[in-house]
Amino acid sequence: MVQWIPALRLDLSKEVEWPAPEKPDKKKSGAASKNEMSKLTKAQKRHRAVPSRDISATPESSTAAAPPANGYLSSIFKGTPGAESSDSIALVSAEVMDGTPKPGDEEMDLVDVQDAAAAAKAQPPEVYSREDEIEKLRTSGSMTQNQAEISRVRNLSRVQFGRHEIDPWYFSPYPIELTEEDMIYICEFCLSYHAHLRPFTRHRQKCTLLHPPGNEIYRDDYVSFFEIDGRRQRTWCRNLCLLSKMFLDHKTLYYDVDPFLFYCMTTRDEYGCHLVGYFSKEKESAEGYNVACILTLPQYQRMGFGRLLIAFSYELSRRENKLGSPEKPLSDLGLMSYRAYWQDTIVDILMDGRTDVNIEEVAALSAMTTNDVLHTLQNLNMIRYSKGQYVIVLTDAIVAQKEKQLEKEKSKPRRRIDSDKLQWKPPVFTASSRTWNW
Repeated sequence: MVQWIPALRLDLSKEVEWPAPEKPDKKKSGAASKNEMSKLTKAQKRHRAVPSRDISATPESSTAAAPPANGYLSSIFKGTPGAESSDSIALVSAEVMDGTPKPGDEEMDLVDVQDAAAAAKAQPPEVYSREDEIEKLRTSGSMTQNQAEISRVRNLSRVQFGRHEIDPWYFSPYPIELTEEDMIYICEFCLSYHAHLRPFTRHRQKCTLLHPPGNEIYRDDYVSFFEIDGRRQRTWCRNLCLLSKMFLDHKTLYYDVDPFLFYCMTTRDEYGCHLVGYFSKEKESAEGYNVACILTLPQYQRMGFGRLLIAFSYELSRRENKLGSPEKPLSDLGLMSYRAYWQDTIVDILMDGRTDVNIEEVAALSAMTTNDVLHTLQNLNMIRYSKGQYVIVLTDAIVAQKEKQLEKEKSKPRRRIDSDKLQWKPPVFTASSRTWNW
């Protein structure tokens, strides 16, 4: 309760007595005077040593609320020029909040920033432990800025997929409880994942799916192709992305599957259609890409399935009357497969008895873009300058290589896509079906 004091109660004959100031903590004052110039560098080291989950926890004091923003800036500027300077500036703002700024603090802040920047540049490159990398990947998802750190982390030990046991190659954001198991079990039909054999066995007894959940648009004596809409089969397509992320270095798409179509290649037996590989494509690609992501599972590699996937993607482009090209960047194995396919396709066209053909005609016959045709011809040294113009030349080395390949195919024929067995029309989508539809 507030009371007003009348003037009669004030004794003006005595001097004013001020309260005694509190004694400062000797430890804090001594540490502050001793380490004032190295304060920012220590704070920066301490921040880097704490995982992101610990930083985001409830702080003990009001001044500890700055590190989350600082960690966010660190992830954004990591690997870019000036990253250390930006990190240091964020740390200065956190230190200034410790108390009320004094008139002389501004000059000291500038000196501290310069010292911290110099110290940060002199520090060795940041080294993540395996646990820190996995934690960073799990929380940052597909928005990570350092793909090299992702690629060398493998968070799963072994995977049983159908009859095969597979060793993963790269990180995949499966639930964290799966990463603690020696073996995880994935159903080869519905792609659901389990941490233990008993629930997986129980699931297999109840699972009724015998093929990918889409329309079968191609079938021959060897393989079948199914078309799956990511918007209609979200769970299955997301599980497919999680599976493929274990074997693709540059894949960053996990959950936003609505704008994509998935074309899955399978082999058939009395038990069902077994997934061999797949490729995805955007429903409407502004750049004209006919493949967004392509993968042959490791147990089926080096059997010609990758070439069938590539050939099928170009067969769809022919039906659409478009020129197609895969989305870049390609993985190392993907680039090798595409270059081999481009070379064989172009050489087959040129050796088909055509004496006068240009790059545009080759592109139209192969459904490849002119840039891919030109790039392949340059790599094969098949473009020469003659009589004032550039001409396409079949070199003796290319012809000899092709003849050797044809001799080899007599004993072991190469499987090809039969366009007559493709039962498919280009789908037409509305604007809502090309994006998320929650």
